[in-house]
Amino acid sequence: MLRLSRKTALALEAVLDIAYNARPDPVQSRDITARQGIPQRYLEQVLQRLVREGVLRGVRGPRGGYTLARERRRVTLGDVVRVVQSLEGDDEPTPSTAALGEQVIAPLWDGIEAEILRRFDAITMEDLCRQARGQGIPRADGTLPDFSI
Repeated sequence: MLRLSRKTALALEAVLDIAYNARPDPVQSRDITARQGIPQRYLEQVLQRLVREGVLRGVRGPRGGYTLARERRRVTLGDVVRVVQSLEGDDEPTPSTAALGEQVIAPLWDGIEAEILRRFDAITMEDLCRQARGQGIPRADGTLPDFSI
């Protein structure tokens, strides 16, 4: 069941931070923590899961960190939300076995969840980076990114 928790919002912020700041060097988790205020312990857990699921790529070494595993235009909010959902799987509510819950509420909620995920799948990190640039948000190095190809 889709839950837009604080963890989901933090994961989306972390991936957007990486998408926005990862050129030319990878983004280090401590820098994300400093900029976004995301607790380091949670951040490392979710970043590693995003690497395992193919959303991010981890780069080792003294100048290592994280980059997107695919182009910005190929990473969607839906990709990130699904990974976080799999981390929070134990928090799922117990479904009702009553007729109204099972036959009316559950299908309604499933439809809403599917619609939200479809909308998330239509929004890419490229879209969000362009929005941040349009709002004049500087990158970590103080410059505005250039997303032209």
